[in-house]
Amino acid sequence: MVAQVVVVIGGAPLLTGLMRQVRARMEGRAGAGIAQPWRDVRKLMRKEPITPVRTGPAFRAAPLLLVVTAGVIAALVPLVSTATPVSGSADLILVVAVLALGTVSLALAGLDTGTAFGGMGASREMTVIALVEPTILLSVFALSIPAGSTNLPAIVAGAEHHPGRLASPAGALAAVALAVVVLAETGRLPVDNPATHLELTMVHEAMVLEYSGPDLALVELGSQMRLTVLLGLLASLFAPWGIATGASVGAACLGLLLLAVKVAVLGVLLAAAEVFWAKLRLFRVPELLAGSFLLALLAVTASYFLTGEGSR
Repeated sequence: MVAQVVVVIGGAPLLTGLMRQVRARMEGRAGAGIAQPWRDVRKLMRKEPITPVRTGPAFRAAPLLLVVTAGVIAALVPLVSTATPVSGSADLILVVAVLALGTVSLALAGLDTGTAFGGMGASREMTVIALVEPTILLSVFALSIPAGSTNLPAIVAGAEHHPGRLASPAGALAAVALAVVVLAETGRLPVDNPATHLELTMVHEAMVLEYSGPDLALVELGSQMRLTVLLGLLASLFAPWGIATGASVGAACLGLLLLAVKVAVLGVLLAAAEVFWAKLRLFRVPELLAGSFLLALLAVTASYFLTGEGSR
């Protein structure tokens, strides 16, 4: 579990750097290198933080809370092994609640600044999260029905032992729905543009405009960790091969290696797709997320009927 969290913390900036490098190469640019996000974090850590006047505890606590919640999710989600000391507590509802806590803390920080951009970004973020969190619950719940549990390690272990579940219509619908909400939760195209600074289009950036120095470094690191964990969750649920089911050191090392490969592949595919995607208009985003919610609902329905037919 500790190694899993350390790998997520250390590898999250590298994943972001890899994705930026892929986009740069595909756009005909040289790119800053895979390690550039770590260099940015080191540079920001050396700067003096500047806190806006009349901001309260919400603004000051949000960066650390964002990193802590991402670290807790990294410990709970079975990315490397399904047999960890916290496997019994890795319930789907708990993981989604902790994920929402980090998002809400950042939205409250945006409101706490009292600026128009902060309030605008917080309002947009809460609109997105209201559609994203139920979809995550439903899409993973569709996989939990044949497993008979909402415990994430149990779901992953069941999928690893019965891979035919993932090839079912319920598995396909759940995979598409979860992939869409991962893009929304992490602020990627076509929902949000992580590289934009245009006031009328940004969502995540609008909430963190007032941060600087170490606080901004924590916000960036927390966002990168959330992207890594969610891509890892997507890989664990729908490509669970190689995840250790015991306490063997060799199996855990193999799981760490395969985790890095799977997340890197997903990151490269996402970065390549973003080159050809355009950002949706803000008023079209709820339509996309509502569509993903419908797919997740259909996945639950299909999983229920398929499980019922299989038990007869």
